[in-house]
Amino acid sequence: MTSAEKIATLRQKMTAYNIDAFIVYSADPHMSEYLPKEWQERSWLSGFTGSAGFLVVTKNEAALWTDGRYFVQAAIELDGSGITLMKDGMEGTPNYIDWIISQVPENGKVAVNALATSNMNWEILEQKLIDKKIAVVDAPLLEEIWTNRNPDAPKNPVFVHPVERAGKSVAEKLNDIRSKMEEAGATVHIISTLDDIAWTLNLRGSDVQSNPVFLSYIILTKNDAELFVDLEKLTVDARKQLDEAEVKMRPYEDFYTALGTIKNEKILISPNSNQSIFEHLKASNTFIKAPVPGNLMKAVKNDAELAGFRTVMQRDGVAMVKFLYWLTHQAGKESMNEFSIGEKLYGFRAEGKNFVGESFGSIVGYLENGAIMHYSAKSEGSKSVTNAASILIDSGGQYLEGTTDITRTVALGEVSDEFKHNSTLALKGLIQLSMVKFPKGTKGVQLDAFARMALWKEAKDYNHGTGHGVGSFMNVHEGPQNIRKDMNAQDLIPGMVISNEPGFYYDYHYGIRHENLITVKEWKKSDFGSFYEFETLTVCPFDRRVIDISLLTTPEKEWLNNYHNWCREKLENDLEGDIKAWFLDWVQPV
Repeated sequence: MTSAEKIATLRQKMTAYNIDAFIVYSADPHMSEYLPKEWQERSWLSGFTGSAGFLVVTKNEAALWTDGRYFVQAAIELDGSGITLMKDGMEGTPNYIDWIISQVPENGKVAVNALATSNMNWEILEQKLIDKKIAVVDAPLLEEIWTNRNPDAPKNPVFVHPVERAGKSVAEKLNDIRSKMEEAGATVHIISTLDDIAWTLNLRGSDVQSNPVFLSYIILTKNDAELFVDLEKLTVDARKQLDEAEVKMRPYEDFYTALGTIKNEKILISPNSNQSIFEHLKASNTFIKAPVPGNLMKAVKNDAELAGFRTVMQRDGVAMVKFLYWLTHQAGKESMNEFSIGEKLYGFRAEGKNFVGESFGSIVGYLENGAIMHYSAKSEGSKSVTNAASILIDSGGQYLEGTTDITRTVALGEVSDEFKHNSTLALKGLIQLSMVKFPKGTKGVQLDAFARMALWKEAKDYNHGTGHGVGSFMNVHEGPQNIRKDMNAQDLIPGMVISNEPGFYYDYHYGIRHENLITVKEWKKSDFGSFYEFETLTVCPFDRRVIDISLLTTPEKEWLNNYHNWCREKLENDLEGDIKAWFLDWVQPV
């Protein structure tokens, strides 16, 4: 069926259940960013494949909200669907709940799938709709029209992430979390986010593409810990580790039944957990709504985890240099397209020790496709690439020791002076953020302007965040920290790993992004307190052919030269022959 046909079928179900509006969030029962196939409901219904966005279908209208990363992509993918694109955050775009209120009559019904709706979103809906006496109900309608959702779900193993790489044992992590439970006055703690579970138990899996996690839940009390998981997936070593940490193993499907046995408890739970969990518990328990304690613990990397990052950055840098040599020398000589280039990059990474897979689907955008911020080239019909103009490549690897995420914008032929100018403005932002010093207690939002200032001075900007947290052999996007315009109360703390990725996008013409990973570290103490700085982790040179050196200040040139010299020191011994000679030229001072 086409998206229009699927929506027509959905409306028949809405009529049958007397529902006026149906909301499809981009979520699964674990509120994951990247979803297992059977939970890609919004993509299945709308045709829009971006990682962020939600769809609202009423009796006569359908609209999809997404952010600036996906405006171009969404417009293309929604074409012919009958779905209106709502550009979230842009002036004139209505809030989706206000739009629903304008569409739904008093005493109407708005339905969601509670399993794929966070408690936070549920409560916001209820609070805003109550004045019009519009009810919010749980009605998983897509289960009735999307059959055969995932008939061949794999039984991928859940395996041990050894303490030598994790830096802390499972018992230590459980004790730390229990201490936070006690501080909060909680007797039970529910963990439903997959990366928090994997981190807590020093286990990894592959149930979600590119994310080394596995479908599971944890119920934790002062004395007991229960993991709900497909028991067939647990390796012998994983079972042994759980036994040693006194973690009971129960079938994944028993979780909601187990919730029904919890009575008269004070439950610490994130408001980002799915609403169905709350529905099973609310009659007989008290909620303490707060972020999962392990989430911040996970974000602050210990020495073992940081050592893993530094190890894989060097390994990834070697793969990137070999790839860039191949790309810049073969473009125009052999047949290639955006998809095959991504496959080639995967191959170079796969040559590296302990490579597990991509940390996300590579974004390879040639010419105008570079302006689609989270572009995904398909195996069929992707754009042919020759030795002309520019290409943007955003990619990353999962290694047993850590996770990488890097973007390089490369000239495959002549690029215009305008392109070099805008590319340099974005690079100046990366450099300025890399050099910044800041006091303890600083939030990411307070540093975001450093990355944007050169662009802002020319009334230019980019519609995505400057930085996101990165996991340690874990999800490439993790919180609670970030660097972006939005307010976020989380302090930047030594040990946090964050991306630094300013960009510039000229829709339907070209895209530019430069990205390194950085980590917060202590700098010095003064009469004004403790001050921090960033350590750059990513090891790979920038293409000087897309830079207008005259626009760089003396400190910016010094930073670039020092960075390229550091890249040379880190990588030259792992390169040889023509690749090494080419690399040594690329890292020459400007």
